[in-house]
Amino acid sequence: MGIGTMTREEKAVIYVTSQYLTPSPLMPVVEGCEEVHFEVELVHLIQVRDMLGDGRLIKRRIRDGKGEFPMDCPLHDSLLCVHYKGMLLNEEKKVFYDTRVDNDGQPLEFSSGEGLVPEGFEMCVRLMLPGEIALVTCPPDYAYDKFLRPANVPEGAHIQWEIELLGFEKPKDWTGLSFDGIMDEAEKIRVTGNRLFKEGKFELAKAKYEKVLRDFNHVNPQDDEEGKVFVGKRNLLHLNVAACLLKLGECRKSIEACNKVLDANPAHVKGLYRRGMAYMALGEFEEAQRDFEMMMKVDKSSEPDATAALSKLKKQRQEVESKARKQFKGLFDKKPGEISEVGIENQGEDQAAGKNENDDSEQESDGDEAQEFHEAAAEAPRKGCSTAFGLPVEDYFLLLDLIDVPYYDIKYQR
Repeated sequence: MGIGTMTREEKAVIYVTSQYLTPSPLMPVVEGCEEVHFEVELVHLIQVRDMLGDGRLIKRRIRDGKGEFPMDCPLHDSLLCVHYKGMLLNEEKKVFYDTRVDNDGQPLEFSSGEGLVPEGFEMCVRLMLPGEIALVTCPPDYAYDKFLRPANVPEGAHIQWEIELLGFEKPKDWTGLSFDGIMDEAEKIRVTGNRLFKEGKFELAKAKYEKVLRDFNHVNPQDDEEGKVFVGKRNLLHLNVAACLLKLGECRKSIEACNKVLDANPAHVKGLYRRGMAYMALGEFEEAQRDFEMMMKVDKSSEPDATAALSKLKKQRQEVESKARKQFKGLFDKKPGEISEVGIENQGEDQAAGKNENDDSEQESDGDEAQEFHEAAAEAPRKGCSTAFGLPVEDYFLLLDLIDVPYYDIKYQR
């Protein structure tokens, strides 16, 4: 405990009372001693950091860097410059890549926060100081199992990287920039987010959009023209976030992001479209239909997109109704104790039907917005509560309309 408070090359006297004297191979047992004085000089130390807290991703500092930790580390998204050597963590410790050998001696430059290097690699570099050399031991899921794997790295391989952080360039500070300069910087980050979205890196894309939205809290337009530009850019970012959330299956949060735009402007066409797609992904068809119909009402040019969305909604609704009819086929001809048997009989039919379902991706035009965001709902999973029959609540009540049976009868038969 005492040594843990010392710095390199420090000399200290540590006083330890008998109650804290524990058996150790470093000193003999001294009977009847109430206090021991240790004269200690800390000659060298190696900082070891457990990055995940489970002992799988370990960063060992083998050469100190310059600056104060963590203030002088590249914690925020930055342009980083590193030399590294990658080794397989086996008996031979075979080197599969070395920038000094395989990259003509040139270091690797990459922007953090864009998924350009394995996750474990970037996590550790963010906690390095300029000039520091670290030895990183990384498990497969944070190395190359979820990243483009080099040809000479087998699947499931544990990796060791020796990394030297040569330096980094901090992101540009918006302080002192003109309004136009701030908007240009914001657009650059948004374009990067669009690229990440296109590459399927939805979490990273969302982080880019949300960073700009946080920075926008400190931007104050000076006139109506600047205010109009600012609001338009902010709305676009909220809808970008909504598209990412939809792709990640977080439909409720996607709706909340859309509402940040629609609460101020209920006739915002892109906001209505994106929220309608989120409602449709949740199976809330009435709400989705209202949004798509409102699109056509406020902007005739959006009619092709709205019509395509309504067509998809109609098809999805018919599939839900068909599934409900199959699931409850013959249910109300059975006695209460036989209800569970009906579900078992139809289970095989539902599984077979599920294999034939396909996700038709729609093509919509979204003005100046990148087209990739429009297909967000096509792959978003359905979420919601289920009834005792294993059917989503919204489908359960839909069934009541189909068979025209009072709700209290359903409760009684259950």
